[in-house]
Amino acid sequence: MGKLDRLIEEFCPDGVKYVKLGEVCSVFKGQQLNRSLLTEEGKYPAYNGGITYSGFTDKYNVEANTTIISQGGASAGFVNFVTEKFWANAHCYYCEPNEQVIMNRYMFHFLKESQRILMDFKHGAGIPALRVKKITKLRVPLPPLPVQEEIVRILDNFTELTAELTAELTAREKQYEYYRDELLTFGDEVEWKKLGDLAENLDSMRKPIASGLRDIGDIPYYGASGIIDYVKDYIFEGDFLLISEDGANLVARNTPIAFSVSGKIWVNNHAHVLKFNNYEERRFVEFYLNNLDLTPYITGAAQPKLNQKNLNSIMIPNPLYKEKKRIVSILDKFDALVNDISIGLPAEIEARQKQYEYYREKLLTFEELDRKEA
Repeated sequence: MGKLDRLIEEFCPDGVKYVKLGEVCSVFKGQQLNRSLLTEEGKYPAYNGGITYSGFTDKYNVEANTTIISQGGASAGFVNFVTEKFWANAHCYYCEPNEQVIMNRYMFHFLKESQRILMDFKHGAGIPALRVKKITKLRVPLPPLPVQEEIVRILDNFTELTAELTAELTAREKQYEYYRDELLTFGDEVEWKKLGDLAENLDSMRKPIASGLRDIGDIPYYGASGIIDYVKDYIFEGDFLLISEDGANLVARNTPIAFSVSGKIWVNNHAHVLKFNNYEERRFVEFYLNNLDLTPYITGAAQPKLNQKNLNSIMIPNPLYKEKKRIVSILDKFDALVNDISIGLPAEIEARQKQYEYYREKLLTFEELDRKEA
């Protein structure tokens, strides 16, 4: 029997009492902060709802180590824990527990477990919002403090490990960016070629299918930014580099505009299809394009477009094959580490997060004392 089991057997063998959160915690709404007071050099982060801070300011209105809940917008109901002094803006709720009966971190873990419920409580046809009474009416299990303390210790171990892995991922991402910039910066020491001379363009084989006319299958159907559906048939088979032809992402670059694909695929007319002689040639161009400012090659303000003529005219450095192979090998390792959701740091972070969520649900589920006695 573990320590938690012994504590539960000692302090609450017949179950625990459930109370409304508002009985053991006060929930306050932040204060509006003028945008002019937000600066990049401010000392304290300012939270205005949302998942992260919206800027910095030179003053604060909430102490460190406080649970906050987003009040409005798409993120309404999102729960966070701020470990430094901060400014809570008008769309941010902050919670002050009665620590004589409920631990601060225990309350946070409970609210995080209730996050999905809180998000479902959003109301409003325009900008959705969360009412404070929806938070305070949540029923929270209230075991004795020694039991809460052990639950917090277990769950905090998971969150601390996730935080360490996230910090490691951030460091590796910066390292990746540094080496990518270094390895993909060339001058007159190498030959430069137009992309159209390095790859075979297969755009003429593309064929769009309206969504209502697609026969559902297991063949990936690609558009400008990746897979958008699965169909029964294919028009390409092999290894290709797809490049976004149009769409806002050409400018925003929220996702890679060049991405390698393999196997049997179908591609619509929103992604260019390029074929290369070998893996290294393809990946080198993929890395280079995703690190290149394409503004000079993009036309259209309302609907950005990278047409085939401009795509083919992009100048690409063309070092010796041996050097391309070396560069691709290095960048592939970094890319897998920071982006691969099956083997890299993101995969490990996701696994730890799932562990935390699993144990959080288990550890915060108690038999209710009053119901058993009834």
